[in-house]
Amino acid sequence: MIKLIVNADDFGYSRGINYGIIDAHKHGIVNSATMMMNMPGVTHAVELAKANPRLQVGVHLVLTCGKPLLTDVPSLVNEIGSFKRLSELKGQRVISLNELAREWSAQIERFLETGLTPTHFDSHHHVHTIPEFLPVVQMLAKKYNLSARRLAEDAVEGVASFSDVFLHDFYGEGATYDYFEKVVTHVQDGQTVEVMCHPGYLDLEILNGSSYAVERVKETDILTSVKPPKGIELM
Repeated sequence: MIKLIVNADDFGYSRGINYGIIDAHKHGIVNSATMMMNMPGVTHAVELAKANPRLQVGVHLVLTCGKPLLTDVPSLVNEIGSFKRLSELKGQRVISLNELAREWSAQIERFLETGLTPTHFDSHHHVHTIPEFLPVVQMLAKKYNLSARRLAEDAVEGVASFSDVFLHDFYGEGATYDYFEKVVTHVQDGQTVEVMCHPGYLDLEILNGSSYAVERVKETDILTSVKPPKGIELM
């Protein structure tokens, strides 16, 4: 039997995203979500998580969206105090590891302050897998005793993996109604597989802030319509 984790990223981005995730959990196959602790919808997400205790919840570390929780992290922000865009980050990589460690620790600490118990951590735009950030990721995993999302076939060096297999192609045109029927072709019997997804409904925050918007509504419809095929069980 293959064990399936369907993890919804971006919990806390906005109320529309939060409601899409919860609908995909209550009426569909989403059984895990990771929360952005610096975004406008985070208080709402915490309320929904506590009202739906069967939903596993982890931390979605942020470096490329919104503003940091800390104010003294100049290498992480642009001229208006927001996190740099992913394109800016890739272009420079002039990031203080000390500042990154303090900011990501603050995000995890804020999660812990909610009273929720984190299952693991991953990151917005997979930035925790940037090689230069490995010492920080290893420190966080050890300090908080957390596993982390792997990147495709590769685990993060020195960090326990949240799953045996990570699939990131349920996205855009790859998000199809028969997607989960094909998972068995990628995963061996007995393995745990994480499928990343981005359900949500549209609101001004997502329309103004994300290039991946309308597609989230389609994902929500798929995730609330399908069931795990034979040979796969939800964790």
